[in-house]
Amino acid sequence: MIGRLFGSLSQKVPSLLYRVSLVMKPQVVFVLGGPGAGKGTQCSKIVESYGYTHLSAGDLLREERAREGSEFGQLIANYIKEGKIVPVEITINLLRKAMEAMMKENENKFRFLIDGFPRNEDNLQGWNRVMDGKADVKFVLFFDCSNEVCINRCLERGKSSGRTDDNRESLEKRIQTYLQSTRPIIELYEKQGKVRTIDASRSVDEVFADVKAILDKEG
Repeated sequence: MIGRLFGSLSQKVPSLLYRVSLVMKPQVVFVLGGPGAGKGTQCSKIVESYGYTHLSAGDLLREERAREGSEFGQLIANYIKEGKIVPVEITINLLRKAMEAMMKENENKFRFLIDGFPRNEDNLQGWNRVMDGKADVKFVLFFDCSNEVCINRCLERGKSSGRTDDNRESLEKRIQTYLQSTRPIIELYEKQGKVRTIDASRSVDEVFADVKAILDKEG
């Protein structure tokens, strides 16, 4: 009897711990800026120095596109090629699963940089609908950079990245999408006092000095 009780209890402990770990909500920083603004580079440096987990919405979508047997692979490929924004349900589901997997693996890993999201009103409404009460958005890191600097950086990156969207035609579409769809989201968060703007046209180290000052202040 006691043996059976103990056995039953030991089976419940891992799932119990998992539920306890999810009581600590993910602490999220959204990272926004135009294509080529240096979001990925700066996120890598933040991870090294501050222990955040970096989740790139674009990378998660590209991984899902390449995953054998993915039901969304071709759909994602078509959207990316056209420089359009992938349906929100797909993106949020990938982000949610990635955060849950990380927190299940290590309950101390609850701080996340979400790079390249939310990109439009639909993204934001979807996030609020699915993640309301399940994650805390602390603030938005906005890497501000001129369109021409962004395009030149991406064209240079395209020589070695292998990304199908690092060409001038796709880039011009992506920048138009960013200006029409993402900038209004940044402005919305600005009204809530949640945006931390950084001049991203400078060198990597100069930009990161500003990032460090913000993160040290925010705690």
